[in-house]
Amino acid sequence: MPESPCLSVAIDRLTAARPDHYAIWVLQPPYPSGYGHFDRIWPDSLTQIWQTWHSLYSMRGLPEIPRVPVEYVVAPPPIATDAQPNIPPASQGSRVMQQLGVSLWKWLFDGPIQSSFDQSRGMAIGQGLPLRLRLDIRDPDLIALPWEIMQPQEGMQAVSLSQQLLFSRTSSAVEPLPDLRSEQSLNILLVLGLEQDGQSNARLQLDEEASALSRILQRSTLEQSTDAATAAPPCRCQVKTLLQPSAAELAQHLETEQYNVFFYSGHGEVGADGGLLFLADDATMNGTELAQVLSRCRVKLAVFNSCWGAQPDETQKKAMPRSSLAEVLLHHGVPAVLAMRDSIEDREALSFIQVFARELAQRKSIDRAVAIARQHLLTEYKFNWPAWTLPVLYMHPQFDGELIAVDRSRTVFREKEGRKPPTPTAILRSLVPPAKVCSMQGGLIRIGRSDNNDFVLSEEGVSRDHATIVRTAMGNGTQPAYFLRDSSRYGTYVAESNGWHLVHQREIPLRSKMQLKFGSEDNSPHEFVIHEPAAN
Repeated sequence: MPESPCLSVAIDRLTAARPDHYAIWVLQPPYPSGYGHFDRIWPDSLTQIWQTWHSLYSMRGLPEIPRVPVEYVVAPPPIATDAQPNIPPASQGSRVMQQLGVSLWKWLFDGPIQSSFDQSRGMAIGQGLPLRLRLDIRDPDLIALPWEIMQPQEGMQAVSLSQQLLFSRTSSAVEPLPDLRSEQSLNILLVLGLEQDGQSNARLQLDEEASALSRILQRSTLEQSTDAATAAPPCRCQVKTLLQPSAAELAQHLETEQYNVFFYSGHGEVGADGGLLFLADDATMNGTELAQVLSRCRVKLAVFNSCWGAQPDETQKKAMPRSSLAEVLLHHGVPAVLAMRDSIEDREALSFIQVFARELAQRKSIDRAVAIARQHLLTEYKFNWPAWTLPVLYMHPQFDGELIAVDRSRTVFREKEGRKPPTPTAILRSLVPPAKVCSMQGGLIRIGRSDNNDFVLSEEGVSRDHATIVRTAMGNGTQPAYFLRDSSRYGTYVAESNGWHLVHQREIPLRSKMQLKFGSEDNSPHEFVIHEPAAN
């Protein structure tokens, strides 16, 4: 399917002298005029509702994030005696959950930021695609806040629950991604470490736990997706299990096999170097050490069923930048990391993992699979229970979330037989020798230097992932239209009646027999052609 448009928004503190002043700006819009900048003051009212939420739902000590005078800290409301331990009554918890979610949304989306979001969302809706929303939080004091619960209004869906607004966190201060393998199966390395108390399990108990978790991962890939009308046949899932390995054993297994998913279940703690994983009695590994082998072996997704994986470390009650396990792995080149913001119970984690693995096996993107699994947690454990707020997804800004390659030879549209007219055939062809022709399959043609593209070019100025030609349904969906979406460094040149015109980092409509040059006006010309189906 065509790649979804993406809107990236960054937040950072303006000055240490005025810690309540922040800058919010659009880092990456899906259209050229979508950039915007807005200065915001963090209000005391938002701090109060955040502290109340934290006192109700967090197992960790109350942080000073953001820092405020003591008189603004709100004591937790009284808990009914018949309520679940550490969980407020439904009405009280839902009210606090919604108040914080709405307050965070209104603080983040205002002025030009709201305008850019509205236009980006409209563009995505017009293309029949979800909008990717990525949040780059550069002030470490704001990392611990549950941005995943943001919602525009009370009663509306939280941002991380939507399949039409795919939410993740990101960071722009990362190295470019290397070329990623195109894979057709889930290849999971499952590592079981020490339990939360830091003590070894009995060997038999550990074997049973590993077998049960492996069965959950493999069985879930055979289950029917919730989106049965458009689900592709599930891919194959292979799980290799390591029980309390040493750091050397873990590295050896990663280096000898081509795994695309690393899954860790066990005890974890926050730390300055990306936290600490307790593999065995005498074996630990910090996030920086793990990041080296995961990025070197080109693991696409790291999942952690352990506490605090998305929490930064603190020094003198102040959050340390880039210290959480998830951030460290992302900064070292792991494309996607899923970790927990707080402590999560085993039954909650297994419920989430089962649905998450099922959706990945159905070739869903990672951010969409997380949204579906999060919806499942909310349905099973209710809105005022914190389980659905715990998973935090980080995505590399260059990663589209595709873990398993989508079979693009399959038609994108599924309609009743006889309702849809034949789809035109679109091709991109070179106009100078050697002749090269690429037919559109599944609604898009990807152009670039990388071998992962459909139309591979090696001319000077061509980017690794240079541009995409997309087919979308217009009007009532019976008449397709075609667009060129440039995402390159040097742009694409389009022939018009008065010469060649540069298209750079934006989208334009295409007509049949339109000529294109990629990377430089001096490069070879190509022609986009639409062949209409013959009339019956």
